[in-house]
Amino acid sequence: MAGRTIGPLVAALVLFAACAPIPPAEAPPAPPAPPAPVAAPEEEPLRLAHADIGTVDSILVDKGARRLYLMRAGAVLAWAPVGLGREPVGAKLRQGDLRTPEGDYVLDWRNPVSRFYRSIHISYPNAADLERAFAHGVNPGGAIFIHGTPDRMLLGRDWTTGCIAVSNPDMDLIWQLVPDGTPITIRP
Repeated sequence: MAGRTIGPLVAALVLFAACAPIPPAEAPPAPPAPPAPVAAPEEEPLRLAHADIGTVDSILVDKGARRLYLMRAGAVLAWAPVGLGREPVGAKLRQGDLRTPEGDYVLDWRNPVSRFYRSIHISYPNAADLERAFAHGVNPGGAIFIHGTPDRMLLGRDWTTGCIAVSNPDMDLIWQLVPDGTPITIRP
């Protein structure tokens, strides 16, 4: 008799266990993350904020990559992320088009008390810009600068009226490392 009462009880427990959700097995511990790859200097230059590079002899701005490169003897020494004009595609043609110019210019003077922290003037428009604007019957504009950023929320965004914006710490280093008269090339 005792066997008969235990049998149905065992059957009920087996049936209950089969219907009950199976608790998830504990996941094995995740393997440690691999170390971040370290790029060779020629592949990925130091960020500007971490660079100790001395004076540069030219600047290259790659609008598509949103980067400003500090150069010496044709080699990239360091880079900084940039924000551009609100219409970043295409070369500046006229005043008010919100585009950042494309071409070869010179950094020719500075403003230590800019409303955008500090600024270095870019010699836009050059002869080619003037000729293109004249052919279209428009004013090419001017007042194009490399400058700081009044609000950290703007970093990484295209927000200027045609200037090249960098973080204020990057602007401090550019200010120190780039003398007046330095050539700057801005390419698409």
